[in-house]
Amino acid sequence: MQKECSIKKIGIACQGGGSHTAFTAGVLKKILKESPNLNKKGYNIIDFSGSSGGAICALLAWYGLLKNDEKKSIELLDSFWEEMMANNPWDAGINYFVTTLTRLRSSGFPIPEISPYHYPPYGQDRLKQILEQLIDFNEIQDLLKKPSSPSLFVGTVDVCNGNFRIFKNTEITSQVILASAAVPLLFPAVRIGNRSYWDGLFSHNPPIECFVHDLEPDECKTDEIWIIQINPQVRGDEPKTVEDILDRRNELAGNLSLNQEISSIESFNRWLKDGHFSTDRYKHVEIKKIEIDLALDYSSKLDRSPSFIRDLMNCGEERAESFLKQLTM
Repeated sequence: MQKECSIKKIGIACQGGGSHTAFTAGVLKKILKESPNLNKKGYNIIDFSGSSGGAICALLAWYGLLKNDEKKSIELLDSFWEEMMANNPWDAGINYFVTTLTRLRSSGFPIPEISPYHYPPYGQDRLKQILEQLIDFNEIQDLLKKPSSPSLFVGTVDVCNGNFRIFKNTEITSQVILASAAVPLLFPAVRIGNRSYWDGLFSHNPPIECFVHDLEPDECKTDEIWIIQINPQVRGDEPKTVEDILDRRNELAGNLSLNQEISSIESFNRWLKDGHFSTDRYKHVEIKKIEIDLALDYSSKLDRSPSFIRDLMNCGEERAESFLKQLTM
């Protein structure tokens, strides 16, 4: 029999999107700050998932909760994005160059492409350094031994065979996070074992079906999935310029796998309601979204200017606050 749970178990799924995932960090910070109130309302976070920048934010939040320390999660999210900001003149110059070049390319200006295998992997090396400064990956296995430990799922895709792969819990390393964030043409593929992996944006963005696998005896699984969505589902106006068309194409592509997984869960919910599955083993899973409400172009996903990052984080906290106010007991 499926165990009756007294509280709602929550899985938080974090969509990828480069610098735009600073919004995700803001959402997570607010949720974690309100964790005591959420528990009083009958909500408990048991799972995280993410791809690319969403995987990084999910990792930082998850690691703090593994230590039973929401404040640690918040500190890690703040520290990571502080490190990622283009704070010094040299880094600010690089940031300006990269975002300007991307905008020129998006507007149709011919820019030669350079393989990421032809220049030093500075970006990946820097990202790995930051992650390993903030996270002790060697202690994750011990922290997961506690029965109440939350889970983390990270999406990637195998470059050569095209298979999607989700890494979970003890499989999570800095290499796995780098693989999930390995955007083609920006970074080379990341080797894990004898396979090469690319950005999770090409597989699950973010993974959500991982939250609803078959229930084990006497085990509570996710009741609600909260999706932090970076790519807008709806646009008010038809895109007509080359830049706007490319922006919208990227948004739709970024939501493709997510919409497929949502559709799958919603179909299952209907079949369950119609009596095609046993409620002893399966249950309805509610899906809710916290969506970004800013008009942003694709090139800004590479923008690391401090004011932009802080605005996104503040926006995330504001959107999360509105979302949490709507929750009921």
